[in-house]
Amino acid sequence: MPDRNTNLRSKVKGKGEDSSHRIIPPREDETNLHQLEAQHGILGIVLLLFCGTVSSYLCTHLPEALTTADLTRHPTAFIAERAWDNLQILNDFGPKPTGSQANELGAAEYIRRELEKIKATAHAAQLVETSHQTISGAYPIAFLGNPLTSVYRNAQNLVVRLAGQENNHGALMLNCHYDTVASSPGASDDGGSCAVMLEILRVLSRAPERNRHAIVFLFNGAEETPLQAAHGFVSHHRWAQEVRAFLNLESAGSGGKEQLFQAGPQHPWLVEAYGRAVRHPAAQTVSEEIFQSGLIPSDTDFRIFRDFGNVPGMDFAHTINGYRYHTRYDTIDYLTLPVLQRTGDNILALTRELANCDELNRAASDANLAEGYSVFFDVLGLFFVHYSASAGRILNVTIAVLSLVLPLMELSRAVRRVGERNIIQQTLVGLLGTVSGTAASLVVVLTIANRLDAAGRAMSWFSTPYLILGLYGCPVILVHCFAHRLCNHWFSDKKSALNLTQTVRSRLVGVNLFWTLLIIPLTLANIRSAYIFVVIQLLSLLSTIFTSVLGYQQRPRRWLALHLAFQIPTLLWATKFYHLLLKLFIPITGRMGAGINPEYLIGLLVACGGLLCISYLVPLVGLLKQTSELTARLTVFALIAFLLACCTQVGFPYRDESNAEPSVQRHYVTHTLQVAPSSVGNVVQNSGFLFREMDRNAARVIRGVAKPSEAVAMRQMETCRTMLFCGVPFYSIWHQIRFDNYWIDGPAPALEKDTLPTFELVAMKQQSATTRRYSFSITHRYQTCVQSALIIAPKPGAELVAWSLMETVPGTIEFNGQQAHFVLITYGLADDAPWTVTFDFAYDPKTLPQTTDEKLFDVSWVNTYWEYANKYTDDFRKLIEQFPDWAHVIPSVAVVNITAY
Repeated sequence: MPDRNTNLRSKVKGKGEDSSHRIIPPREDETNLHQLEAQHGILGIVLLLFCGTVSSYLCTHLPEALTTADLTRHPTAFIAERAWDNLQILNDFGPKPTGSQANELGAAEYIRRELEKIKATAHAAQLVETSHQTISGAYPIAFLGNPLTSVYRNAQNLVVRLAGQENNHGALMLNCHYDTVASSPGASDDGGSCAVMLEILRVLSRAPERNRHAIVFLFNGAEETPLQAAHGFVSHHRWAQEVRAFLNLESAGSGGKEQLFQAGPQHPWLVEAYGRAVRHPAAQTVSEEIFQSGLIPSDTDFRIFRDFGNVPGMDFAHTINGYRYHTRYDTIDYLTLPVLQRTGDNILALTRELANCDELNRAASDANLAEGYSVFFDVLGLFFVHYSASAGRILNVTIAVLSLVLPLMELSRAVRRVGERNIIQQTLVGLLGTVSGTAASLVVVLTIANRLDAAGRAMSWFSTPYLILGLYGCPVILVHCFAHRLCNHWFSDKKSALNLTQTVRSRLVGVNLFWTLLIIPLTLANIRSAYIFVVIQLLSLLSTIFTSVLGYQQRPRRWLALHLAFQIPTLLWATKFYHLLLKLFIPITGRMGAGINPEYLIGLLVACGGLLCISYLVPLVGLLKQTSELTARLTVFALIAFLLACCTQVGFPYRDESNAEPSVQRHYVTHTLQVAPSSVGNVVQNSGFLFREMDRNAARVIRGVAKPSEAVAMRQMETCRTMLFCGVPFYSIWHQIRFDNYWIDGPAPALEKDTLPTFELVAMKQQSATTRRYSFSITHRYQTCVQSALIIAPKPGAELVAWSLMETVPGTIEFNGQQAHFVLITYGLADDAPWTVTFDFAYDPKTLPQTTDEKLFDVSWVNTYWEYANKYTDDFRKLIEQFPDWAHVIPSVAVVNITAY
């Protein structure tokens, strides 16, 4: 068979004398080179991995830190080394839970001295005022839909006010907390933030000119308890009335960039100020919507300032290396100077911007400033984009429609009506391939997740996240490839007027249709995170426009090169969210309890992230002559990952500090004494150890430590039939209601009863025929880290209608089939004076006789010591020592007293 190109050359030769020496190259659309060799499919995977590596670098890249040697060149800059010196001292205090001597006497006194030094060295033009607030109060709050009453006694706040030029026109507030959870030094959460604030205050106080507005710096001493000192400030401090906006500095990790993950609510001018001021942006609307959905088991003071202070603000947190969050490894050894430098640069610039902007003094009076939500995001940390949610809705719909109309028009011009029907058909084939690939990938990852969990290999990726690429990433890509190949096989049309390239481009329009069908409902539902999909659709639209402008419609190779060129920013954008979400949620699976298989969460994240990455790449498999090489290599990668996860030490979830990257399993263990009256009137005592199941693998370790025959699931305890709320040391709605706990009987803890807070009935008065008042005295005379909880369960026919804790009585929570009011009490500084509280109960005399001997309610008075190591019994110490090195144990001692009144 003669070569077609040879025939073309012979025809050309006969046209003129000089043509015998000239070869006319064929046009790309006249060749049969639409299909590519199989190895080109591997290039797509290489491109994906390359872009993922680049985006990972950009997500974690930090600026160089400044030292004191740089002061002469940068006299008004944030100096990380000075902040580091403050952090070192706070770190050396060790764990600082509220009520402990380290927190109430050590850290508080150190910060107070530093504030006085800053005040003494301030520029003569500045006015620095300090305030040491010791405050008590109470407020209602709900977690996971369960109401509780949060009470704090003698919590401490250290407050500084840097006066502005316009002292009566509002103030900006910066907030951090210097307390920590038990067993954690809290270098990142939240000592680093307090060190950053000290340095920012130091820099601003030495400026030769005042800012336009005042700036309040709040160093609060009771955030982990939770969120109590912030409430004490906004509800009682005289400077709280001036605050018009705030910046809350938090942490859920020990490194990386500080992410802006909440802004407002509404008040879009705050986001605009962030965009103007911040040099190194890291902010995503999707982070805000995820956090506010309740998926993340944490909360911040932002909630208090928003709900009780009615003040808008911005919430920042570090999220990298969340393995160390609330563990003994949250130390200065795992932080770096660049982390402080980046945070300090950004927060200092934002503070200056807000403290000198017009909006701050109008925020309380101008209703227009408070209206509207913002869509905001950084692009790989390089620049910041923001616009109003209303503009976002128009933008989303416009791009979604144009991404369908423009490529269809461009393709229709090439085939001039005869192939328009084929274009529509192939567009629907592309839609079907994407939908079926998405659905099948979800089924596959959920199946893999189920089987890994059933095989006892849950969380094999916990310390080795790269395994996720093989365990879930490769299967997701394989399933999408198979889906598109099957659609190509089932719906190929040999009589189509479209060539292969036009067919593939039509199927890419089907991908646009898929995203349009997703974006428009999300937009109508006011889900601002739809911008993630809009950006990749915008890049596809730009690719179509450039194809048309450059005339590449009939040049397959050039069109393909252009399409892949636009896939580079698409992949950088998509892999950024892969890193952002997995770096956040992988450590969280270590503290989300065992009720949900974490494999499902990670598998779904990878399936969604995979779709985002490859939706515009997978249809290109139609250009390959064969896909066997691509699928074979992906299969091999997946099999290697499965072997590593299931058959080697690589797949073991946890690590100690030996590799300098600890990723521990968390365990709360409480040595408990239960005291309650028996059915015959005697007082009975039980004792033992309560274990909290913090992750999917915890039960296996607990049963290994506690011996399988002795460990009893909490809700199967004998005391669940005889005691209020099973007689467990109930202090956390999250841990007690959501998590599965275990109990083993054991000897009683050693207690110094004089150090226990007391709850004693001092008076009972019949207010009316249907109302009775009970007065109790509560004392906390010793400087110990102890938290109390009151669980008040009215008997049938009785109701708690009023109390002296606050004006309202929140509803009850349910546990073990019982309803009760839950009150959490945290003590800061010790107080010799007793505290009297009253409870008013209404009851139906027909149900409960009107006699003072009738019992109206049961009370569980729980006291939990978080720092009691010098009083641990030998049995408790031996139990703790049985946990492996890669476990982080938070021990405590608790006493539960149950009484009827």
